[in-house]
Amino acid sequence: MSRLKSIARSVSLPFILLLGLAVWIALPAVGVLALAALIALWLGTTRSGRLAREATKLGLAGLPQRWGASLVIVVGIAGVVGVLVAMLAMGEGFKATLKQSGNTSTAILLRGGSQAETNSVITRDQVPLISTLPGIARGRDGQMLVSPELSQIVNLPSKADNTDTNVQFRGIGPAGWALHPQLKMIAGRRFQPGLRELVVGRGAQQQFRGLELGKQLKLANQQWTVVGVFESGDAHDSELWTDADVLGPAYQRQAFQSVTVKLDGKQGFAKLKAALAADPRLKLDVSTTADYYSRQSQGITTLINVLGTVIGAIMAIGAVFGALNSMYAAVAGRAREIATLRALGFRGLPVVTAVMLETLLLALAGGLLGAAIAWLAFNGNTISTVGSNFSQVVFQFRITPELLWTGLKWALGIGLVGGLLPALRAARLPVTEALRAA
Repeated sequence: MSRLKSIARSVSLPFILLLGLAVWIALPAVGVLALAALIALWLGTTRSGRLAREATKLGLAGLPQRWGASLVIVVGIAGVVGVLVAMLAMGEGFKATLKQSGNTSTAILLRGGSQAETNSVITRDQVPLISTLPGIARGRDGQMLVSPELSQIVNLPSKADNTDTNVQFRGIGPAGWALHPQLKMIAGRRFQPGLRELVVGRGAQQQFRGLELGKQLKLANQQWTVVGVFESGDAHDSELWTDADVLGPAYQRQAFQSVTVKLDGKQGFAKLKAALAADPRLKLDVSTTADYYSRQSQGITTLINVLGTVIGAIMAIGAVFGALNSMYAAVAGRAREIATLRALGFRGLPVVTAVMLETLLLALAGGLLGAAIAWLAFNGNTISTVGSNFSQVVFQFRITPELLWTGLKWALGIGLVGGLLPALRAARLPVTEALRAA
């Protein structure tokens, strides 16, 4: 019976430790700070706390003699935090790029039930009907700010490895420029309507070959000239733009895929949505561009975050075992010192706390190192990944204070789990046996 209990205890302990790690990582910042304040209060105001503080000082003083084992903990945890923060920064950057692509003052219309432009069709005879609906603003020339658009996926060689990459070639209507005021031409000029001219996003120009100003591209067996480069700071930076009435015939597209409109004031969206619902000729869905691009980012962002968390968790398990081995070795090497402290009146709690605090300080050092490496190596780096429309979206790694905080929590969590068992062993060392063995 006792053997079964021992087996059950050994099997359940890893699950309990992992559950504790998960709870710690999910703990909000307020909870972490409150817990730290309570520990600091205990260390400063109680006899056991003061003893734990003194025992911790003795352990830290001996770190130079155990620098090899300590370095294993620091480097292992730094690797976990660095990889985790970098992966999460990728998802954060992708999400931020798409979020910046939309706003609440413009709306996008798609065929009813369509989730993205790629599976939407809006016929040309529907565009004039849309232009008469209430809720749409007018431009300075008195014309409705309506841009029928279509998107074509084209292949361009990547600068990184020269492989063919999907790039979004967007055709816009005359009002398209007014609907994207954040877009600025940084070189060349806008394309002229009716001509096979195109402008390219700065991000696309950085990632793909053949998009230099004045270059000619062969697309749809026709020659297109790059006449300008624009910068928008959002997902459109990854695109090529041209006149929708030129792009459609070039690819034998008889219809549009979406219509983007400028909303007329705060009530514009509600008016437009009600008018679409009341017109049986227009079986279209409408959403603000802010909502649309937020939905487009959800799938990829979730996938990146899940992958980052899984990879980080796998590495964290390895780091926990590294911390366990190192701290077990440290406890074994300090058996005489710990036994002496016990003989002098240091009870189990101060000894456990001292070993745990030592591990946590090493984990904190590893977390800070990993976060610093991730910040220096990745923050602001430009990469591209496949978006929801199967074309490449160029974006930057975005390391936020929240991500750094998450990385540090992971580091401290690994330290907590990795230091607990060695700390308990240190507290249970028989004083007489430890002194005799030493």
